[in-house]
Amino acid sequence: MRIGIFGGGAAERGGLDGLAEAIAEAEDQGFGSFWMEQIFGHDALTALAVAGRSTTRIGLGTAVVPTYPRHPMMLAAQALTVQEAVGGRLTLGVGLSHQVVIEGLLGLSFEQPLRHMRDYLSVLVPLIRDGNVAYAGETISTHIGLTIPDPLPCPVLVAALGTRMLELAGRVADGTITWMTGPATLAAHTVPTITRAAAEAGAPAPRVAVGLPVCVTDDVAGARERAARLYAVYGTLPSYRAMLDREGADGPADLAIAGDEAAVTAAIEDVFEAGATELFASEFGDATERTRTRELLRSLL
Repeated sequence: MRIGIFGGGAAERGGLDGLAEAIAEAEDQGFGSFWMEQIFGHDALTALAVAGRSTTRIGLGTAVVPTYPRHPMMLAAQALTVQEAVGGRLTLGVGLSHQVVIEGLLGLSFEQPLRHMRDYLSVLVPLIRDGNVAYAGETISTHIGLTIPDPLPCPVLVAALGTRMLELAGRVADGTITWMTGPATLAAHTVPTITRAAAEAGAPAPRVAVGLPVCVTDDVAGARERAARLYAVYGTLPSYRAMLDREGADGPADLAIAGDEAAVTAAIEDVFEAGATELFASEFGDATERTRTRELLRSLL
């Protein structure tokens, strides 16, 4: 199983030094990847470039960088710079974010998000793969080339939940990143939709990186209560709410993987059987539970 750690909180707790220690620990323990979110804290790409240079093998990823605040040319240049800094181990995850953030907090338009992402990827992906782009879209028109010497292209994954966004990701990008999306939805909706779109476009089979909260514990009810508090916001955001509804879940706590070692192992196996190519775990719980969780995840590598 390809399992990674969703560990951006390490930077909030210990700054860049703490993040570097967390990445190094995950690498020493054999994990395949370490992912960092981009919300209101450290710049994820800069942080991974700095903290990731203390490691040599573990994959590094963003889950995810919002597209609206950055021009795709600037994001392409930044991603390729980070890719050079970490020796070709970066996966660039991008996403729309949410209307409440883009319009309510940043004062930018969230009009026609699918159109925005189509135009954005039409500039971003060619620049990362080829270093040049000539594109005239409805919202972005760019004719430019980057001058980074000997660039190392990085995979681009799109946070795609709805059907049309998954189809776009399958046609244009290297795969998708999901969050708060359960195995039933992955199997019936996410994986077949993006896989079909990639095949129709003549693209390779897409990556499907799945992020979920994980806690190994003997107190399942208590863990779900904590998950309900920690992840409550995801039950209110429309895109995630739609995935919860597809899964038949009342809220994020229902999608948290929680239980003893056998139960958590079975739940993780369900995620991979649903078509995930990799899982990145958001570990939660008290110190003892987190230790048990990490040990269990290591045993599955």
